[in-house]
Amino acid sequence: MSRDVTLRTLPAWLNTDVPTYAHRAELGDVTLAYDEYGPPDAPLALCLHGFPDTAHTFRLMTPFLVREGYRVVVPAMRGYAPSSLSGSSNYHAEALASDANRLHEYLKADERAVLVGHDWGAVATYAATNSEPARWRRAVTIAVPPPATFGRALMGFEQLHASWYMFFFHNALAEHVVPLDEFAFLRELWTAWSPAYDPKHELEPLRQALSSPENLHAVLEYYRAIFAPRLLGTVVPEPPSVATLYLHGASDGCFLASGLEGVLDFLAPGSKFVLMRDAGHFAHLEQPDALHNAVAAFLSD
Repeated sequence: MSRDVTLRTLPAWLNTDVPTYAHRAELGDVTLAYDEYGPPDAPLALCLHGFPDTAHTFRLMTPFLVREGYRVVVPAMRGYAPSSLSGSSNYHAEALASDANRLHEYLKADERAVLVGHDWGAVATYAATNSEPARWRRAVTIAVPPPATFGRALMGFEQLHASWYMFFFHNALAEHVVPLDEFAFLRELWTAWSPAYDPKHELEPLRQALSSPENLHAVLEYYRAIFAPRLLGTVVPEPPSVATLYLHGASDGCFLASGLEGVLDFLAPGSKFVLMRDAGHFAHLEQPDALHNAVAAFLSD
């Protein structure tokens, strides 16, 4: 892959401010707003954000991937403004996976495409590569391990204690508590999950993404869908066939590194795992150079 790629002019939000989503993809159940960078004929790198964050958190990875020769597309996930709410009120992982695969189709991407996911974006990545592996050459996931690993960790008190917020979000009280004092609850989650990182540049894009009660309700529905009886156990029943680089911060306060033993057992052959020192849940912001080096090596392998 050629690395002699001239960067397009990148907007100011890649440095400090709020993302501007220039494009819309009509996918049936949802309309996703996204930005796009790099040569239109280059292989697609689709970057999916998680919670509680936005596409803004890929502002360091975007120019790196463009330099690596990719056409980078960064959407706001379903329910996060300015993307639409789900027309069918579906926020389960299988819907997130469908969004990724339908975006691949909408963008007329090919088999060279790679999928990058952080947190809920990682969940979507596992499900998307499992359900339609021919679309994706490789995958990169950050901060949330394969579902089988996560489920195993939830059988122990330590991870259950760290995951208390997931169960709180099932309570209607969450929709009143979370937005108080300009979403102070989410600021505290950032601090708990990445203790050494100052999220001052992340909060305004997040407030805008959750600008209405409907948006906040949609985002909390991601968590409420996890334990839906008809869907339990249906996402990624077997390891995906797409080789995946899994990156995890050693000081992650959301999913504890102590629960990662045997994580490669649940990933495809050729996958790799990197535990990143001096990083918490948002390793792509906390240790971008080390993370980019690992990604570059994996994608060029």
